[in-house]
Amino acid sequence: MARVPIEEGFFRIPDDPAAQPRLLGSRCPACGEVFFPRRLVCAKCLHEGTEDTELSTSGTIYTWTYCHVPMFGKKDADVSGYGVAQIDLPEGPRVQSILSGARDDFAIGMQVEIDLETLRHDADGNEVVIYRFRPAGDAAHGAGAGS
Repeated sequence: MARVPIEEGFFRIPDDPAAQPRLLGSRCPACGEVFFPRRLVCAKCLHEGTEDTELSTSGTIYTWTYCHVPMFGKKDADVSGYGVAQIDLPEGPRVQSILSGARDDFAIGMQVEIDLETLRHDADGNEVVIYRFRPAGDAAHGAGAGS
C-alpha cells in the first residue's frame, strides 16, 4: 500500500516513512521571494519563471484557532475538533495548516514541524495523506503516522 498526496504538487512524500515530508514552493530568481504554493510569476516583482524549491520542515506558529467540527473528508472524524494555524517558515512564506495534537498543545510563537496524516484510503487501497504540523520534537507522533 502506497501513500499518495491528496493533491499533487503541494508536498513531497519521502520514500522513507521515518523521513519528514517537504512542502514544495517556488523562489523568484530575480528578487529571491519564496512562495507557497508554487507560482509561475513572482507576486513581488512580477518576474515570469520561478524555480521550484523544497521548504523547511519546521516553522513558527503566527496565529491559530481550534475548529469544533469534524475535519473534511475524514470518515472517522474526531468530533472534538482540530487546530488550524498560520505558520511562518524560515524562507518567508506563511502557510496555513491543520495542527496535530490536543487543544492545549499549541501557542503563538511555538516551533512546529511537518508531518503527514492519513485522511482516507482510495479505491486502490492507497493511503491518501495530507500534511499537517505538530509541536516540534513531539515524540508521541512519528513522521508519516496516521490518526
